[in-house]
Amino acid sequence: MTLEIKIQMSQPKVAIIMGSKSDLNVMQDAADVLKELGVDYEITVVSAHRTPDRMFDYARAAAGRGIKVVIAGAGGAAHLPGMVASLTHLPVIGVPVKSSNSIDGWDSILSILQMPNGIPVATVALNAAKNAGILAAQMISIADETIVSNLIAFKEDLKNKVEASAKEMES
Repeated sequence: MTLEIKIQMSQPKVAIIMGSKSDLNVMQDAADVLKELGVDYEITVVSAHRTPDRMFDYARAAAGRGIKVVIAGAGGAAHLPGMVASLTHLPVIGVPVKSSNSIDGWDSILSILQMPNGIPVATVALNAAKNAGILAAQMISIADETIVSNLIAFKEDLKNKVEASAKEMES
């Protein structure tokens, strides 16, 4: 089986996967923030239900390709993050996606959040792929001073935007 993976940069360290192409409108936020922070990533569709063999192959091969963190977005029953976490030693960040067949997103949130002991999945808020990207960058920054600097600058920019908003409102 050949996996088709869109590689955004030269040496991907983060894998962004989603259960369906329709999740891309949410998951693109993770890609955008990783790019902004200078973190190489790859992005593709891996469905736990429709392509289980692809999911097994992808999860088992990720570490060998140099991936350090997996961001997995899924809606509905949202099995993708947990199943991937069961197949790899890599940290997995789950992004619950409010999909067209979702119960206000609660089904996805609870499916990703309620993992059994031994198979942890870090879970961000509903549709919060940007936070998943930031968390992945923070994990990788442990061994990469450039990403540390980029994260510090990113957070300083957030602070400056809030302070500018406050000044604008107060005047």
